[in-house]
Amino acid sequence: MSVLRPIPLALAVALAGGLFSASGAMAADAAPGDSPVLTLGQVVVSGSAGGPLEAKRLLTSVDVLPTERIESQVVSNNWELFGQVPGVMLTQFGQGTTSGKFSLRAFNGEGEINAVKLLIDGVPSNSNDGNMPYIDLAPRLDIESIEVVRGTNDPRYGLHNIAGNANISTKSGGNYLLGRATVGSFATRELQAAAGIEKDGLAQNYAVSLNRTDGYRDHANAESGSFSGKWFVTPAGGNSRFGLIARHYTATADEAGYLTQAQVKANPDQSPAHNATDEDRRQVSQFALQGESELGERLFWTGQVYLNNLDDRRFVKFSAGAAQQERIVAETHTGASTTLTWRAGKTLFGDLAVMGGVDAEHQDNRSQRFTTVAQVRQSQTRNQQFDFNTAGAFVQAVVKPLPGLTLTPAFRIDRVDGSYTNQLNGRTYDVNDYGNIKQPKLSAVYAPSEAWSVYGNWGRSFQVGVGTASYKVNQNASLAPSINEGLEAGLKFRPLAWLDGRVAVWRQTASNEARRKLNDPANDAENIGQTRRQGIDLQINARPTASLGLWASTAIQRSKILQADSSSPASLGKEIDHVPQLLYAAGSDYQASEALRLSAWLNGQTSYYLERTNATGKFGGYTHVNLSGAYRLSPALSVELTLRNLFDRYSEYVWWDGAQSLHAPGAPRSVYGTLAVKF
Repeated sequence: MSVLRPIPLALAVALAGGLFSASGAMAADAAPGDSPVLTLGQVVVSGSAGGPLEAKRLLTSVDVLPTERIESQVVSNNWELFGQVPGVMLTQFGQGTTSGKFSLRAFNGEGEINAVKLLIDGVPSNSNDGNMPYIDLAPRLDIESIEVVRGTNDPRYGLHNIAGNANISTKSGGNYLLGRATVGSFATRELQAAAGIEKDGLAQNYAVSLNRTDGYRDHANAESGSFSGKWFVTPAGGNSRFGLIARHYTATADEAGYLTQAQVKANPDQSPAHNATDEDRRQVSQFALQGESELGERLFWTGQVYLNNLDDRRFVKFSAGAAQQERIVAETHTGASTTLTWRAGKTLFGDLAVMGGVDAEHQDNRSQRFTTVAQVRQSQTRNQQFDFNTAGAFVQAVVKPLPGLTLTPAFRIDRVDGSYTNQLNGRTYDVNDYGNIKQPKLSAVYAPSEAWSVYGNWGRSFQVGVGTASYKVNQNASLAPSINEGLEAGLKFRPLAWLDGRVAVWRQTASNEARRKLNDPANDAENIGQTRRQGIDLQINARPTASLGLWASTAIQRSKILQADSSSPASLGKEIDHVPQLLYAAGSDYQASEALRLSAWLNGQTSYYLERTNATGKFGGYTHVNLSGAYRLSPALSVELTLRNLFDRYSEYVWWDGAQSLHAPGAPRSVYGTLAVKF
């Protein structure tokens, strides 16, 4: 009987360019050195096709965050987990449910250009503008791993897959019962539970999370809850698997607001009086039907249909001189995707596997805005309804013409359709005819031994308008998509059984980059021009003894506007805003005894410019040191203590409103205690 991988994982990585498990999908097995993938915080040595590296074989910089580096983290939102991933930047807004976001490859987290495709168990999970309100749908205790793919050469996804993608994989199958209760600073209380029941071909997985906190600033109370359920059936024979996923998340939060520089100096914990009625109420849901089947000895199929729903109502006042706004977002996205993999085996060209897939998504989006006073409506400034539809297809081959050499040519094509109605005046506009958006890609890796592999890739991804910028509102002619072209070369090494790492050099250019106008009543965009982002990533994992693990990473990155838009000539040659030149992290895990585990880690970044003329100063640099310890009282019961920002270093997020810098202070020193059970 063949053992299949969980459906969501298969759907997310089926066309990754590597190996499926022995249940069927991909061609020949490969040596561990054959892949640029790294599992963070540990040295993984695996020569079997069923290992975690083999299922995620993309010939680019791929990092896997395993469950042991997820479930013990004390965070308020799932985006904070990505701070452990090399080359990923966290942007902490600290404004209620608009708490923060992660980004990568020198794209900032401002929300102007959302360059990361987010998936949860393989289900696309971005809002129309590319933001990530769905990210907390997965209760943290339910997360099995997080996979981050950097670069432009992954053909599986189109929309928002500009600089890479991230897939949150949750637990599937098994028999277990997990629970965590946490209390700590700022009156934080959290309860989590997860259970798995697998018997007679039916796998059931449940998880729930409840969180409440007063926040580290005044007027920052927040509470949230999430539920996840998965039900999968494996019929007799074990060659197929079908299931349902249902998730829901709800949150209510006050917003502390942004401070001027003078207010920060006087009291960074304060919330200005004009923010007293700012808050957000958010509900998101996700449903998916997924299936996979081994159709024959050499043929493997996966498919899914899904529905995402977002309902968000926010009251926000950005400064004392601005009006309060009520912002309503209501989005329903329905989609489907299917993939087919044929593993040809030995051919004249060497070991060969060919895979292809198609996907489509329909978006029904509504966006309304009102000016308000203490949440009482005064006038309406936006009332928009827009359909936004995408369809894509791709094909990819994995060829091993020589021992140790793997070539992966791929090609993807996407099309966009839809219409927009301005319900304030009744006018309707067609979508820009972007035509067939063609994205060729090519990857290669050569592994002379299990200890060393060199890899390189080239590919194109694309950016199209979001919101009303997707439509012909201000012009008769259609706009062209912005094409991102990326190059990467890297070396993965494991010279010793206890030491592995990777160094990569990359560059990504955009032909005509555009960004959202974040506070624009029309929900429009503006051109930046031609841009270039480039950098060097270095990461190392080491386990010199059985009880000690060490890890470190750094990302050196540079951004530049090569050709400025005519509306902003002063930005020519300047850096892109909110992009620090250095990101860094390091840590250690020490198993002091069979019962006691100690961990220490730091992360930080350098400062960044606030706008693209680079004329308003640099802000945002920080270094935080964190400690944690866990003591196992019994095989089923543990106590944990976490201390974040040990030295109480000040940090902040800062933006420029056109006249002044506005600041959101980060969390000071905090301590949390957790009681964890595992059966």
